[in-house]
Amino acid sequence: MDRYQAMTTFVRVVETGSFSAAARQLGVGQPAVSKTVAQLEARLQVSLLIRTTRGLTPTEAGQNFYERARNAIQEADEAELAAKGAGGGLSGRLRVSAATTFSRLHVIPKLPEFLAAHPQLDVDFLLDDRMIDLVAEGVDISLRMGALSDSTAVARKIVTGRRSVIATPTYLARAGLPRHPADLAHHDTVIYSQLPSVWSFTRDGAAVSVSVSGRLRVSAAEGLRAAILTDMGLTITSDWMFAPELESGSVVRVLEEWSLPLIDLWAVFPAGNMMTAKARQFAEFVQNLMTSSG
Repeated sequence: MDRYQAMTTFVRVVETGSFSAAARQLGVGQPAVSKTVAQLEARLQVSLLIRTTRGLTPTEAGQNFYERARNAIQEADEAELAAKGAGGGLSGRLRVSAATTFSRLHVIPKLPEFLAAHPQLDVDFLLDDRMIDLVAEGVDISLRMGALSDSTAVARKIVTGRRSVIATPTYLARAGLPRHPADLAHHDTVIYSQLPSVWSFTRDGAAVSVSVSGRLRVSAAEGLRAAILTDMGLTITSDWMFAPELESGSVVRVLEEWSLPLIDLWAVFPAGNMMTAKARQFAEFVQNLMTSSG
């Protein structure tokens, strides 16, 4: 029995809570995972898992072994990276979860640079605007914007960005230019359902809260972009979501004398897991490209 492989398998089983989920992440059949865990228990002469109808739970011995095995795997990965040296780059597979539009506009176009620096590394991008279970999906790092709902998550702030009210010149020529946040009530507002519907604007120390509503509500940023770019209304969004159009002038900011809450971009790592060297370097890569792009 390969001890490193057995430890890796057991760690995946504990983190996913099932043999089948671990098998999917490892790319093997469920019987192979069950056999490996059984062989590990036989080798150690101790029960590592409690099997119930609700799933798998580590025993006290299993929890102790899991924590030590996880640390050993991390140290082995770090040792391998150090032995290869900085010029050797990363290797293996990196699973990244990120919002679709942000990734398409800002990360994936720059990804060839990261891959060129690490020719032995493969990257899986899971594109979804919703939060997913990072452990169950075997994700190494997630790029997320805004407030984090999971207080147990291990997160690192990458950069802070601006929010604005934006629209196309064509829409504004038709509907008029809002002069005050209260004017938004008289405009066609495209609502992004991932964000709150009440917004606080500030100017010179004064605050105004506005409840926005509209006939169109979308659940994904790609839909928001499509609606705005076809002159359907205005919206409140991060400047990141319309960066190319703001630069070209095909969409413009309004109410610029008023400020909206800033938005943070986070690198989020699976709770309970140690940050891998691959995930850490990818977070640094994204931070550098977002900082350099302003």
